[in-house]
Amino acid sequence: MAVSTNDLKNGMTLDLPEGLFSVVEFQHVKPGKGGAFVRTKLKNVRTGAVLDRTYRADEKLEQAIIDKRDMQFLYRDGTDYVFMDNTSYEQLNVSEAALGSAASYLKEGDTANLALYDAEIVGVDLPASVELTVSDTEPGIQGDRVSGARKPATLQTGLVVQVPLFVNPGDLVKVDTRTGEYLTRA
Repeated sequence: MAVSTNDLKNGMTLDLPEGLFSVVEFQHVKPGKGGAFVRTKLKNVRTGAVLDRTYRADEKLEQAIIDKRDMQFLYRDGTDYVFMDNTSYEQLNVSEAALGSAASYLKEGDTANLALYDAEIVGVDLPASVELTVSDTEPGIQGDRVSGARKPATLQTGLVVQVPLFVNPGDLVKVDTRTGEYLTRA
């Protein structure tokens, strides 16, 4: 579907020859001399690379319709992750590569918002934080009371995060999905 550069909005997705891009910001400029133009900052949906582009006013661009669905992660099937659509109950096999870093935060039963374009996953939205169980970490050493000291801990999904010394195996911890950092014990 073609859309005019005059109708651009933040968050809109465009199908450009270079790939799929989301509009981060745009500015309509009408100089004293010459024709009006639109300055845009575009972010590649797949790689995250940012592009600055300038288009003539009323130039036509191809809009990409992204289908966002809430899906529940059911189980792993070999290297694939099996998700179920919460409305139609259809199951979808997704490769670990398509999920990217989101795979490190998913445990069975969790819900994620998957963005699909032509049956291809182009983005995964997770909650701001998730609760995961610590599967392995070194015990805190008695007498080691350095303020703010951290140790590595392996979580149930295989993700390794830095946690305070008082966290033990079996503890439930809250992890920020945007930064991958330990927040608190749950």
